[in-house]
Amino acid sequence: MQSGLYVALSSQISLEKRLTTIADNLANMNTVGFRATQMKFEDVPVRADGAKVNYVSEGEQYLSSANGAMVQTKNPLDFAAKGNTWFSIDTPSGNAITKDGRFSMLETGALVTLEGYPVLDAGGSAIQLNPQEGPPTASADGILYQADKPVATLGLFEVDVGPNFTRVGNSAIIPNETPQPVTDRIDAGVVQGFVEQANVNPIQQMTQMMTISRAFEQVTQLMRDSETSMGDAIKTLGGAR
Repeated sequence: MQSGLYVALSSQISLEKRLTTIADNLANMNTVGFRATQMKFEDVPVRADGAKVNYVSEGEQYLSSANGAMVQTKNPLDFAAKGNTWFSIDTPSGNAITKDGRFSMLETGALVTLEGYPVLDAGGSAIQLNPQEGPPTASADGILYQADKPVATLGLFEVDVGPNFTRVGNSAIIPNETPQPVTDRIDAGVVQGFVEQANVNPIQQMTQMMTISRAFEQVTQLMRDSETSMGDAIKTLGGAR
């Protein structure tokens, strides 16, 4: 009887985490470059009272690998990274990767994000442009030109983000592994004047939220029924002579 309550409780914990994840995804459905968070749960077999009981794990977070839609802005300082590649930026929390390519050029010529974080090249150095030459022109492989001369290259990186990642700012990620620069890849590149939207499917997320909410309510009712049955059994056995 008690094992059933513990299994139900573990299920509620996992459902609550999933609801929190979906709520965060929906809150960022309009955040440029946001990658949706998904959860993976597993059964945890445990021996209890001589029987095998399967609890629900706490779950691991991972990022959806689906690409968001490309939207044209015609802003020469907006960039989109093709495929499953990322830009790299220098944040107070360390180097991070991002799909948000809305950059700007400071008076010093530094290329930075909307939050003011330096944008890095493939070697991990901050990109420096000539402020007197105006916005750069980008080739498909990320080389930036000013006055028809190459001045810098947008770094493109790939990484298996894994479960132990940290979000930074609006949509940046610090993965659990070191991102590796991408070179000479047909499926990778930079598109100037475009940004990548969030890959959140709001209809799908809302449907999942309703399904999980119903499941949470059902488990709650099951626990109440179980407690009632236990209480009735105690009263019955306690009153027996």
